[in-house]
Amino acid sequence: MFPPSEQTFIAFQQRPTSAHVSLGSLRHNLQAIQSFVGTAKVMAVVKANGYGHGFDAVARELESAGAHSLGVAYIEEALELRRIGIKIPVLVFGGLLKEQLELYIRHDIDVTASSVTKMAQIEEAAGRLGRRARVHLKIDTGLERIGVHYYSSPSLFDEALRAKHCDIVGVYSHFADVRPEDLSLARLQLERFLNSLRYYEERAQAPFLRHIAASGGIMALTDSHLDLVRPGIALYGVYPAPGFEPVLSIRPVLKLKSQVVYFKVVKKGAGVSYGHQWAAPQDTRVVTIPIGYGDGYLRALSGSDVLIRGSRRPIVGAICMDQLMVNIGQGEAFNGDEVILVGEQGQDRVSVEELAKRSGVSPYEILVTLNQRVPRVFSA
Repeated sequence: MFPPSEQTFIAFQQRPTSAHVSLGSLRHNLQAIQSFVGTAKVMAVVKANGYGHGFDAVARELESAGAHSLGVAYIEEALELRRIGIKIPVLVFGGLLKEQLELYIRHDIDVTASSVTKMAQIEEAAGRLGRRARVHLKIDTGLERIGVHYYSSPSLFDEALRAKHCDIVGVYSHFADVRPEDLSLARLQLERFLNSLRYYEERAQAPFLRHIAASGGIMALTDSHLDLVRPGIALYGVYPAPGFEPVLSIRPVLKLKSQVVYFKVVKKGAGVSYGHQWAAPQDTRVVTIPIGYGDGYLRALSGSDVLIRGSRRPIVGAICMDQLMVNIGQGEAFNGDEVILVGEQGQDRVSVEELAKRSGVSPYEILVTLNQRVPRVFSA
C-alpha cells in the first residue's frame, strides 16, 4: 500500500477526471457578499465537504479572507475544523445528543439549543466541566425541522436566561421557502422571528446575533440580513434556484473536467449503455469519458451536455457508475482531449444551474454529491 502522500500524488497524476477549485473566486465571492450585506457579519457555510469543493482548503481560505465564523452540519465537521487549526467561531446547525456536549464545550464549538431540554443539558454539561458554552438558540418559524416553535419560544428564552455557564451568542431561524416570485412565506417567517425575539431582547443581559438569512434570503430579502448572514451555495458562485436576480457579482468556484479515453463508431440502430435508452439514429461517433454516478455525477444528468473542443455534445444512454458516453455526431475527438462537465471551454459554459434544470435536481445536489473519488485541484 502506498503512503498517503504518494497515494495523493498518484491520484492527481493518473486520474483523468478532476475538480478544479479557484480559491481566488471563493475569496471574491465572500467579499462580494460582505459588501452587499453591509454591517452584517458573514458566517460562511462549509458543511458537506465545502459544498463539494474540499473541506479543509475552503475553510482555511474563508478564515483567511475574513469570514466572521463558519457553519457546519455535524460535530464531526466542527472537530475537523479545529483539528486543522481553524480559530474563528464554528456553529453546528444540526440536532445533538447529550453525550456529544462535552466535545462542543472542550473544543469551543458553538452549539445549537433547539429546545428547553437541550438548553438545560448544555448548562449542566458546562457547569460540570467548569467551562462556558457558546450557544445559539434555534427558533422554528415554519420549517418544522429542529427548533422550538416561535409561539413557544419564551420557554426557551427563559431557560437560557437562567443559565449561569452559557454565553448566548445568537438566536436564529431558517427559511423554508425563499422564491423571488413569491416571498410571502419568507416575509411571514421573518415577522414571526422578529416578533418572538422581542421577549428575549427585553430581558437579555448581553448582546447577541440575530440571523435567519442563507443565500436565498441574502439575495431576495434584504430585510432579513439582520446582524449575521449564513451564505452557502452563493459563496461557491451558484444561485440557489431559478428566478434570482444577479444582485451579487459572484463567480463559479468549481470546474469539473475529464478526458476522452475511448472513441468508436456506433452503427445506426445500435443501443448505448444499460437498458439501451438511446440508440444511434445513424452511424454516429461516440466517445467514452471516465466519470459516472460513482463519482457523484448523477445518473439524472443523462442527456446533459458537455464541452469537447469548444462544442456542446450530449451525453447519450444512461450514465454508468464509472463512465459515460457522449455523442459527437460526425465531429472529431481524440483520446486525451479535454472534456468540461462544469465550467468554461472556448466561448461556451456549462453551469451548475443548467445541469440542475436539465436533470430536475437542485443546484445543491449537483455540487455536494461530487465525492472524494474525484481529486480536487486548488488554485489561488
